[in-house]
Amino acid sequence: MSVYLLVLCLALLQQEGRAVPDRPGCSSPEAVRVAEEALEQINQDRTDGYILSLNRLYDLSHTAEKEKGGSLYKLTIDVMETRCHITSRKPWKQCEVRDIGGVPVYGECEVSAFIGSQVRLQSYSCALREVPATAVVDVCPDCPTADNLNEPVVKETANLSLQRFNEESQLANYFILENITRASSQWVVGPSYFVEFTILETVCSKKTDVSELSNCPPMDCQFAHRGFCVGSHMTDEEQFEVRLPVGKKASSFQKRNPVDVKCEIYEPQAATVEEQVHAKADSGHTGHQHHNHTHLHPHEHTHSVTPSSDLTVSKPRGSLGTVVDQPAPVRSAPAASSCPGPHRHNLGLDRLKL
Repeated sequence: MSVYLLVLCLALLQQEGRAVPDRPGCSSPEAVRVAEEALEQINQDRTDGYILSLNRLYDLSHTAEKEKGGSLYKLTIDVMETRCHITSRKPWKQCEVRDIGGVPVYGECEVSAFIGSQVRLQSYSCALREVPATAVVDVCPDCPTADNLNEPVVKETANLSLQRFNEESQLANYFILENITRASSQWVVGPSYFVEFTILETVCSKKTDVSELSNCPPMDCQFAHRGFCVGSHMTDEEQFEVRLPVGKKASSFQKRNPVDVKCEIYEPQAATVEEQVHAKADSGHTGHQHHNHTHLHPHEHTHSVTPSSDLTVSKPRGSLGTVVDQPAPVRSAPAASSCPGPHRHNLGLDRLKL
C-alpha cells in the first residue's frame, strides 16, 4: 500500500509541474513584444520631447487575470532617446538612436500594460538624463557637448537657421520659432553651434513684407502645420591674409559664416482625419470630387470635419503617464528569472550603465 501511495504522489506532483508554465523571462518573445508595443503607445501618449527607443527589458512581473481574459504585465524597461521629435509621430523603430556625438540621453520606464487580444498600455513613469559630458569626452574628446538653451548664441543660431529655412522653402506661408529643444557646441575651425527646434506655421504668406514678419501670429487652426529643424552656425569668422607682390599693400578678407538647416514639416492630424472622412464619402458617391488634405495647402478655404461614429475618440495625450529629468537611480537586482535582457545599444560607453 505504501508503495502505491508513493507512486500516486509522484504522479500527482509530475502532473502539477506540467500544469504550471514557465514564467516569461526578459528574453522571451512575448515579454519583448509587450515591451515594444507598450513603448510605442508611450511615445504616442507624450506631447513633447523626443521619441524613445527600447534598449533592453530590465525586469518584469506577470499576473494572469482570467476574469478579464488576459494578463497584467509590470515592466521595467531601459530606453534611449532618438533623433525623432515627438511632433513627427514616427514609429520608434524608424528612428535613429542618438549616438555619442549627438548628446545621448538614456533612462528607465516603469510600465503597466494589459495583454488580452492586444497590448493596452495602462500607465507609465519614465526618468531620463543626458549621458555626462565627462563620459563622452573620455571616449570622444572632439564630440559636441550640451549647451544651455538660454544662451544668446544658441538663440541666435536658431533664429538664423529659421531665417534661412523661410528664405529657401517653397511653402506658402512663413514659419516662426516655437521651442528650442536641444543645443550643443563643438570646436571645428572655430566655435560651432548646433540647435534643434520646433516651428509653427503663421498666417503670413511669402508675399508678406520682411519688415512685417515680426508681427506674424501663428495660425490658430487645427490644420496648421508644425515642423522640426536641425540647424548649425559657425560663429567666429576666419580671417585670411592675401600677400601681394612687394610694393603693393596686402589685403585681407573674411570668410562668410555658414548657416545650415534642415527641417521636416508634418501634416496635421486633423488633415489626415478629414482625408479619411472624404475617402469614405467618395467610396459611396461616383463622380464626387476628391478632397486632398495630405499636401501642404495654403489654407485659403474653410475646413470642417463631420463627426462620425466610426472614428475612435482617444484619450487626451499625456494622460497615461509622465516623463521627467532625473539622476540615475540606485537599482536593485531584477526579481524575474532570465533578467535583465540583452542591451541593444551601449554607444561604446562600457563603463556607463545604460
